[in-house]
Parts: sequence; structure tokens; C-alpha cells
Amino acid sequence: MFLKTMSFVPLLLAPLMPLAVPTIAAAQRTAQARSAVQIPVVTQSDETLYFNPDTTYSLPLVVESAVNVNGRNLPAGTVIQGRLEPVEGGLRYVATGIEAGGLTEPLAATSVVLTDIKDPRETSTGSIAGDAAIGAAGGAVIGAVLGDGISLLEILGGAATGVVVGNVTAQRVVILEPNEPVILQPQ
Repeated sequence: MFLKTMSFVPLLLAPLMPLAVPTIAAAQRTAQARSAVQIPVVTQSDETLYFNPDTTYSLPLVVESAVNVNGRNLPAGTVIQGRLEPVEGGLRYVATGIEAGGLTEPLAATSVVLTDIKDPRETSTGSIAGDAAIGAAGGAVIGAVLGDGISLLEILGGAATGVVVGNVTAQRVVILEPNEPVILQPQ
């Protein structure tokens, strides 16, 4: 008799279970979708990229590690379409879409300002030495033409001037290193 009573319990509860389970599952999916607030992306290049901060560049980036954004799973390697746009102090990446599996979907996300710096290619030791040599040659020429011949002081003064002018006039660039993530904030 006890066994017959127990067998009816699952039958009585079964009609109620399908109503409760989807509600719980939907709540869990919603909570997971809201938890991803950042998308780590990297360049597709193995080389360091240099960008002029006054120019807009179309640049696809790649999702570095899988993330769930607004209910969409973005596996590592998903291509993010977007562009670098000039802003005060550098460039900002503005994502416009997702490309995966031959499909394209819209995505609105932005990075923080990627700050510009003096171009390290123009402020390296070799560049400084080159600027100093040009300045020294200029100092020697000026000393020969305007002065009483070439002197060590004019050569050293020209070299110092060449270093200062070369460093001051170095172009500013935004640098993206390979495998250094840019963090996007979904909008």
C-alpha cells in the first residue's frame, strides 16, 4: 500500500515541473549575460602596429578569450569589426560588429582612450645619435661660414641642438602590441 502511494507523487508533481524549470533556466541565462562587462581583444598581427592619433583606421580585432556578452557567446578568435577614431589624447576603438561562422551581427562597444606617445622609433638611441650627427654637421657648417672656423664648441652645440630638436619634433603615435589586449566595454 505504501508503494502505491509513493508512485502517485511523481505523477502529481510532473505537470508542475515543466513550468518551473524554464523560468529558472531563463533567470540563470539572464544573470550570465549581464556578468560579462568587458571583451578582451587583440590585433591579428604578429608585429607592433603604429597609428597616427589624428587619423581614423578601420581595424578588425580578435576576441582573446571566450566571453558571453548580452546573451551571445563570443568564443576566442571571434572577429570584432570596428575602427580606431581620434579623441583627445589618442585614439578610441569603436566596435561595430561581430563576425563568426560566416555571420555578421551588430555590436556596440568602445575602449578607453588608447593614449598617444612620442614615436619610440624616432626617440631610440639610433635616432638620437643620427639627430646628434646632423646637428654636429650643422654646427660645423655654421661655424665655418659665420665664425672663425670649425671649433669643438660649435660641433658640440650643434649636436646638442640636433638631439633636442629631434626629440621635440618626434611624431606622436598610438601603439598596439601583438597579444596585448584592448578591453572593450559593451554599450
